[in-house]
Amino acid sequence: MFYYLDGTVAEILPYLAVIDCGGVGYACKTTNYTLSRLKKGQRGKLYTYLNVGEDVFDLYGFATQNELNSFKLLIGVSGVGPKAALAILSTFTPESLAMAIVTGDEKSLTAAPGIGKKIAQRIILELKDKMAKESAATGLDFSGGGAVSAPAFTSKATEAAQALAVLGYTSAEVAQALKGVDVENLSLEEIIRQSLKKMVK
Repeated sequence: MFYYLDGTVAEILPYLAVIDCGGVGYACKTTNYTLSRLKKGQRGKLYTYLNVGEDVFDLYGFATQNELNSFKLLIGVSGVGPKAALAILSTFTPESLAMAIVTGDEKSLTAAPGIGKKIAQRIILELKDKMAKESAATGLDFSGGGAVSAPAFTSKATEAAQALAVLGYTSAEVAQALKGVDVENLSLEEIIRQSLKKMVK
């Protein structure tokens, strides 16, 4: 229904931003990261997700499409609701979240408020499974060779490709994003960050 809101930041509250668009204030539930990018009285743009249920009509807003994509992935995991997803994304950037999933780092996921070991394990299990299905559907080969012809597809590049797949990007998008990125000398998180920047241009 709403793709994004672009207007004046009318209010900033804990986990909530109000964006004034043409005299109408839209209350968007959001993350600490997005709130840190907004200033009251200044222009703000949020990519949105509308959550509609029997007794629910909530609007969520995010500073970047990557954060929105991560939110959608998280609420698709059984047992993870919007509140838990916001808590996770207030603790992790999309890049660090993808890294935690790819490396199976359930301990770091439990650093998010309200996220216990069982939920952390489920997030990793279900999103890794989603990634595997995506790779099977698109022909993305994480073991090297295959459909992805990225130069020197090293283990670091492979992990970066897996992380990008977790965030919902296709094999073609991943291969294109990794081209020109210094996978040998950059940290894994920096490889992911630079690749994401290329994809949202």
